[in-house]
Amino acid sequence: MQILVLDTIHGGREIGGRYASQGHYVDVVDVYKRSTPALAEMATTRTYDLIIAPVHLDPAHPLLANRHAPIISHHEAVCRLLRDALPVPMIEITGTRGKTTTAHALAHLLPGKGVLHTSTGTYSYPAKDLLGTRSITPASVLSAVDAASKMHGWLVAELSLGVTGAGDLAIITSSEDYPFAAGKKQALPEKIASARKAKHLLVADGIVCDHGNVVQVEDVARCKGMNCTVEWGGKRIVLTNPLFSLPPYRLPLMLAAAAAMILKMDPTPLNHFAALPGRMSVSHEKELIIVDNANSGTNAATTLCAARYARYLAGTGDLTLVIGQVEGDGKVCEGFSFAQILEAIGSIRPRKLIWVGRLPDLDSDLIRSGQMNIDAHCTTFNEGRRAAVEKTERGSIVLAVKTWR
Repeated sequence: MQILVLDTIHGGREIGGRYASQGHYVDVVDVYKRSTPALAEMATTRTYDLIIAPVHLDPAHPLLANRHAPIISHHEAVCRLLRDALPVPMIEITGTRGKTTTAHALAHLLPGKGVLHTSTGTYSYPAKDLLGTRSITPASVLSAVDAASKMHGWLVAELSLGVTGAGDLAIITSSEDYPFAAGKKQALPEKIASARKAKHLLVADGIVCDHGNVVQVEDVARCKGMNCTVEWGGKRIVLTNPLFSLPPYRLPLMLAAAAAMILKMDPTPLNHFAALPGRMSVSHEKELIIVDNANSGTNAATTLCAARYARYLAGTGDLTLVIGQVEGDGKVCEGFSFAQILEAIGSIRPRKLIWVGRLPDLDSDLIRSGQMNIDAHCTTFNEGRRAAVEKTERGSIVLAVKTWR
């Protein structure tokens, strides 16, 4: 076949290389930084049997518009490339928030050897050795599958904007929706559609899906305080972990527990699952409580939860908030808007405020009212953390910078 693969930045080269190794003729074109201008020009007139494009590309892009060849996504292309020698089990996870926590929780409970591929890195289990750091684009699943298959182990893979559907179970971790692809697509319907081929699809609360393979998490797991009861296939197990009482952990742990039940595995190792760095983990410095909630999924809701948690642990309302979004962090797909940041600051009312990244418009209501005084303005997350420790004498610090970790 004559195949056109678009987007070299987000895995197109790897996908194109796999198809070329099967004997196909492949053109791979950079559609964002335009580093392949001659090839891009030729591709406008060349005839192809198949076009492979990322889901986030504008459908009106000149290399997509008015073409007669079938067009499939990178997700679908990877699914077709993964027809043989899949890891067992293979679990794919997508969603606006909660992906990484759900993935780590599943890796924690799966027995034997395996590979965990997330935004924090790719690790071999049970040793947790770092195999490398790659994006969570669909193409990265190819090398993760290779690594898992080589050790005859399982695979848990985090993906952005959908799943390949090649594995045993797909999970959608949140119902949040947002426009993308030049505003012409919606994220949640795209993620749901990508999972139509999965053997099983487990979805979070509030996701409406008519796939025949779907399981709603609330039909398997329910929580009360630190306890989570899971029931599936005639089995009932009660799990206990303080993290079930924290909203940012409750749903990811419920999804991991439900996934274990669906796959006929033991969920009880979740009783000993600990908070992840950057996801409500707690540390101490200068007799201060530091709650670290700085990650790619940080938003107003998780920031408020972190503040409540920090004040509870410290036993005082004195709190320093480090908040913002690291500029130039292109890996963070969904932004932390000024409106959301200001909403969180207004609700938390920290004693000290450390801002990271670009400052908001100075005529915002919160600033004009005098309710917000910025004690330090920093460029990076690490600078913000250092400034907070230096300026805080008592109480707690909440790190709520949206950044890739």
